Amino acid sequence: MSVTKQNQPKTASDGKLSRLMALLPLFRRRKPKKSGRPVFGLIFIVLVLAGISVMGGLHLRPQLQLFVAGEIATQDVTADQDLLLEDQPSTLAKRKQVAEVQPPVFDLSQEPLDQMHARVADLFEALTSPDKDEADQEHLRWLISETLNAEITPQTMEDWRREAFQTVMRTKILPWLSFRLSEGVVTDKSLLQQYRHGIMVRDLMTETETLRTELQGIPDIEDIRTALAEHIKDDLKLSLRIRRSVTALTTPLIAPTLTLNREASTQRMQLALDSVPPVYYQIKKGQIIVRQGQKVTEEDQLQLQALLSHKPQTIFPMRITGLFITTLLLGGGLAFAKPGQRISDVKNKDLYFMGLLVLLFAVGAKMLMLAHGSFTDQTPNVRTELLPLLFPVSGGLGLVAMVFGFKRCSVAALILSFMCSMMTGGTIWLFLFYFIGSMWYVLLVKRAQTRTDIALSVFPHTMGLLATWFGVALLQQMESTQIWTGCLYVGANGLLSLLVLFAISPLIEIVFSYTTRFRLMELMNLEQPMLQRLMLEAPGTYHHSLIVANMVEAGAKAVGANSLLCKVAALYHDMGKLAKPEYFIENQGRAKNPHDKIAPSMSTLVISTHVKRGVEMARKHRLGDEIADIIAQHHGTSLIRFFFNKAKENGDNPREEDYSYPGPKPQTREAAIVMLADAVEASSRVLADPTPSRIRGHIDSIVKSIFAEGQLDESELTLRDLHTLTESFHRILTGIFHRRIEYPDDRKDKNGGKKGESKQHETQPDPQPDAAADAGATPAGMNRSKLSGSKSAGRGTTHVHEAKQEKPRPVSPVRSKTGLRPAALFTAGS
Repeated sequence: MSVTKQNQPKTASDGKLSRLMALLPLFRRRKPKKSGRPVFGLIFIVLVLAGISVMGGLHLRPQLQLFVAGEIATQDVTADQDLLLEDQPSTLAKRKQVAEVQPPVFDLSQEPLDQMHARVADLFEALTSPDKDEADQEHLRWLISETLNAEITPQTMEDWRREAFQTVMRTKILPWLSFRLSEGVVTDKSLLQQYRHGIMVRDLMTETETLRTELQGIPDIEDIRTALAEHIKDDLKLSLRIRRSVTALTTPLIAPTLTLNREASTQRMQLALDSVPPVYYQIKKGQIIVRQGQKVTEEDQLQLQALLSHKPQTIFPMRITGLFITTLLLGGGLAFAKPGQRISDVKNKDLYFMGLLVLLFAVGAKMLMLAHGSFTDQTPNVRTELLPLLFPVSGGLGLVAMVFGFKRCSVAALILSFMCSMMTGGTIWLFLFYFIGSMWYVLLVKRAQTRTDIALSVFPHTMGLLATWFGVALLQQMESTQIWTGCLYVGANGLLSLLVLFAISPLIEIVFSYTTRFRLMELMNLEQPMLQRLMLEAPGTYHHSLIVANMVEAGAKAVGANSLLCKVAALYHDMGKLAKPEYFIENQGRAKNPHDKIAPSMSTLVISTHVKRGVEMARKHRLGDEIADIIAQHHGTSLIRFFFNKAKENGDNPREEDYSYPGPKPQTREAAIVMLADAVEASSRVLADPTPSRIRGHIDSIVKSIFAEGQLDESELTLRDLHTLTESFHRILTGIFHRRIEYPDDRKDKNGGKKGESKQHETQPDPQPDAAADAGATPAGMNRSKLSGSKSAGRGTTHVHEAKQEKPRPVSPVRSKTGLRPAALFTAGS
């Protein structure tokens, strides 16, 4: 609505305001940009990790010079790596010794016994068949002779047909043979003499193995035949003819049951030989192989060739791939970790910062490794394997701790510790040293309140590094000289970490606009130029910000939020009012209210613009993204209800979105706390008689209205947090609006007044406010039409600062801690 519609005379400022009014539709339709995925940051950190992986897969070492036997070395040749060379003669001798004592495998099988019983049964069955003619009998004798591979006489066949003979064979001879053969019988026991260390008997039936070292007791087939002849002669007392028939039958059937398994013996021999480690002699890194001017021997040449043949590759593709995959998985924790107290979500700048930090420290670790190699070549007698202990990985994590929470610090510690340990040697003890020392430093930095605390933390940090070093050194069973040398490096590491933190932290604050704890402490100084401007140009806003800062600090501490960030953000949350301080009631004093001459839509634009101006000023003065975000969110999308209702009374048919703050709604607990404290403190100024009970009811109504409006939906505040904040705000406001005793007015007595009249008049409380006043609206008896932006108990609660001025009227002698009378100085609240 234009100013002329209200029949008001134009002023000099109406031209500017009319031009601003033309921008109102565009300003209102613009929605806050939602923070999308940090695509560019993700691409950047992936590229950084890929580049570091390639760098970690490079093996850069100077080329060795090869001298052949008989030459005179023109320079010293020093081993560039620890190398074990195989002593082949010693290895062969050791393996030969193992081969000699390795027992061969003999299989003990019952199969020969089964075959013997089966052939005897078949023979007897053939012999006891019905009578055949003489030709058939002769043919049968020929078949049996061929089968037994022995000449069988007709008389012997006649003996075999007799039932008495077959009975003796089944009951006496075969059981005896089975018993003797089952114990193991070889073909020729003279062959066992070559196995001086015994044989391994493997029973195929029971699948057990027995080492037999007494080989003399193992019979062969000849022993069994001799024993059988004695048995049938002495024990069975058979006739000579029967003994010959028994011998003729059993001699071809006796077979060895203990046979050499050559395949199994060969496999076990090879397994034993493979288990014998080669005999090496060691070439230590830095050891001089050939000295300048010395004649090269054949042994020297072999050592040089071995070094060249074992020289690492320049590029290791598998190592590069492994490093990239591992670091990528570790870096994924940055996206999935729960946000910390200061960063609500991972942003592009967070990934840029982490990528540059990892790149910086990885390159530094690689350079340290190259310098380590050069230093070793120049001073071969000095042991420098502990030089990586100097690398200040803890300092890098201290930088991360100034920005992120503990969870993201843990992820960063894993990435930096892993990558730096890979660059400087890749040992597990070095990774543990880096990781534990870094997390210890994170804890110290988190607990520090000032830069002096950081400087003093060098002592506990160094003690923690020393304790970690002793732990990993004892775990690796290092020598005492190595342990004490490492202590010197660890002490230097603690000092270097402190220097890195102090040197790089200001650059991080400037380049990435991070608001660290130390930056917050600097911004909290009331001598800051912006706070000085507020005090001089907008004193009402300045005092309001001070009180809100006290409220949010107490509330944030009560709910476990970042109290320092809340306090600093509260000091600067209304800095946008410096663009037009006279349009806000707390800065008007007794001057006329400029809102009386402009339309409600124009007043809404002026009032809501202080949020946008505040964000612009915060970025211009590098207050940090966290503070700028809180400034942008401290009103959310609430409705400026007073001017909305005024527009409706004028018949403009307004839309709520045109009379609401642009937002966004508070995204963090800190922003939500500032919103609640700002609304509660500003609206509390209209309380006519701010007793503790009325203050509590007023706070409850404001908090409930903001909650019901949905302004806290996107923050992390819980109902328990809201209750705790209500108690904290009540305690602070009750202290601010406390009563004081009334002192006698001597001047009034001198003018003829009665003592006590002034006291009785001034201590008389204001009329009791109605329910709307308790909710933050206009007190009872105050002209509602003179206000332009008072708090409303319903939807769309807004600043009381943005109300019109009302002439001060007598109020109760309520004074703030600063000595001011807030209800009198800020008629509609500040």
